[in-house]
Amino acid sequence: MLTLYEQPFDPIRPMVCFDEQNVQLLADARPGLPLTSGRARRQDYEYVRHGTRNVFIFVEPKAGRRHILVTRRRTKEDFAKAMRYLIDVLCPTAPLIDVVCDNLNTHATDTLIEIFGKVEADRILARLVFHFTPLHASWVNIAELELSVMTRQPLDGRIPDEWTLVLELIAWETERNDKHQPIVWSFDWKRAKRIFCKRKSRRSPESPSG
Repeated sequence: MLTLYEQPFDPIRPMVCFDEQNVQLLADARPGLPLTSGRARRQDYEYVRHGTRNVFIFVEPKAGRRHILVTRRRTKEDFAKAMRYLIDVLCPTAPLIDVVCDNLNTHATDTLIEIFGKVEADRILARLVFHFTPLHASWVNIAELELSVMTRQPLDGRIPDEWTLVLELIAWETERNDKHQPIVWSFDWKRAKRIFCKRKSRRSPESPSG
């Protein structure tokens, strides 16, 4: 994974970090008080639940691009369609795409075969190279950084419905993509070895005394 992150940007073979996040749709139970001179806008503590939506995020860290896809659920079918969307819409001319994702049970090649059948699944999988993060280390996926920013910026407040959610995310995505600022990953092999070796030693049983 870290070796992949260290490779230079290659437009012919893009690296895409993929992740998802659940978002609650919450509407105000009653109108808030508007902004007035010397007083901030006030919001009532009560809210009305309008269900949830899933947000898929595709991040090209070296190109400084990200794309959001909102779905109603986060099932095998949604994952399979997201991978087809990646090759046909986001990266239609790339012969191969390196995809970084975590070990969620839906993130599997068998999922595409189950949803699309072998012929279509083979067409999609022929252009994808999956790189799965280590168990209990999904934070190694750079897409989690973007999800964190997304949570603090456009989603820092109540989103009442899917339409508002989509509009907020499109505006956020466009603004960040216009900057074309690559994401610099500073977690190198030395730090990784130090952290993961520590965790391994903590889990290892104590050696018997002589």
